[in-house]
Amino acid sequence: IWGKGMFKIIPILMGVVIAYAFALILTACGITNPNGKAILDFTSISGAKWIGLPPFQMCKFDITSILVMAPIAIATMMEHVGDMSAISATVGKNYIEDPGLHRTLLGDGLATAFAGFIGGPANTTYGENTGVLELSRVYDPRVIRIAAVFAALLSFVPKFSAVISTMPASIIGGVSFMLYGMISAIGVRNVVENRVDLTKSRNLIIAGVIFVCGLGFSNGLTFKIGGATITLTALAVAAVAGILLNAILPGNDYTFGKNPDGDQSRGVYVMNHDDK
Repeated sequence: IWGKGMFKIIPILMGVVIAYAFALILTACGITNPNGKAILDFTSISGAKWIGLPPFQMCKFDITSILVMAPIAIATMMEHVGDMSAISATVGKNYIEDPGLHRTLLGDGLATAFAGFIGGPANTTYGENTGVLELSRVYDPRVIRIAAVFAALLSFVPKFSAVISTMPASIIGGVSFMLYGMISAIGVRNVVENRVDLTKSRNLIIAGVIFVCGLGFSNGLTFKIGGATITLTALAVAAVAGILLNAILPGNDYTFGKNPDGDQSRGVYVMNHDDK
């Protein structure tokens, strides 16, 4: 808010650097954690290699793994839609209409399929980046592309990963306060801009159930189908519950165009007669 220069452009990174430097000073002075362990432990860095490659895994089809991962795919789809809506509201551009939600979901799905083909983890959008955009006000896509290249290159440097692993949990927690807080604030802002009437019992029930499912199912929801154990994350449970309630409960009288300003801010483009 009051920062200038680099502190204004990259406040999150500068905060991490300053906090890590302070932790380094405390470690050098012999100050330890309450459990007696050093604040920064560099033993993992000395044993890490400079260049490393992930173990190669031949692709194969396993029906059990597919059943386990399918619910996670549903959760990431819900997260993708929410992140696209939040980013549209943050930067003031309608990404759901251009390039289109169908294209972004297709790209996300193809990337996940390719990652699975070479033995990598599933890809997903990260809402934390929305918080970074809101704080830094830097919306240039080239910045994300350059950051992606750096991330890809650094993934082959185990030494760098070891340095990151030494970061105290308190620093990660401090950053999470801002990032996750901004994500929540953007969600609330979307509700306000769309003028969602929370005086209606229907909307209150849906919002309440979503909140309880998202916060209450901290370990997800696990069940078995045949011999496969499937776990739905809290996000997936909340999303499915919200969709079902929105479809089942009477009174779904919302129509796009009722509040054009709110619709456009949440990534929904409403064409009026002047656009024809």
